[in-house]
Amino acid sequence: MKIDKVVENKKQFLDLLLLADEQENMIDKYLPTGDLFALYDNELKSVCVVAPIDSETCELKNIATYENEQGKGYGKALIKFIFDFYKDNYKTMLVGTGETPTILSFYESCGFEKSYRVKNFFTDNYHRPIFEEGIQLVDMIYLKKNLC
Repeated sequence: MKIDKVVENKKQFLDLLLLADEQENMIDKYLPTGDLFALYDNELKSVCVVAPIDSETCELKNIATYENEQGKGYGKALIKFIFDFYKDNYKTMLVGTGETPTILSFYESCGFEKSYRVKNFFTDNYHRPIFEEGIQLVDMIYLKKNLC
């Protein structure tokens, strides 16, 4: 398994990024300034994008693993890698997600803790309703992880 930081042609990973963020114009808001990492295990399995918020905080804006590769530890390996990659540059990493039990428990199992909520984020920012696990996403739930 290897993880590469991608500096050029980040849009080549759009098909995978869209699994985690269904609207391309939302991805376009963070992809140009974010760092994209690609995890390979012979072939591409997972990607993530981390963007700076301020001098002390960065945000995991997108993490996605091909559906047939989920549950094999690729997402956790990628998160462990970025924690280590950013620990000398930032104090805190945030991640925002919908209120879906499986996804929230995944982030919590990676060491994130619930932090705050942004009311109506999904209904205000996406063109159509988004559903995960049969639940309509309305609020953005932010979790945080202390990196130091």
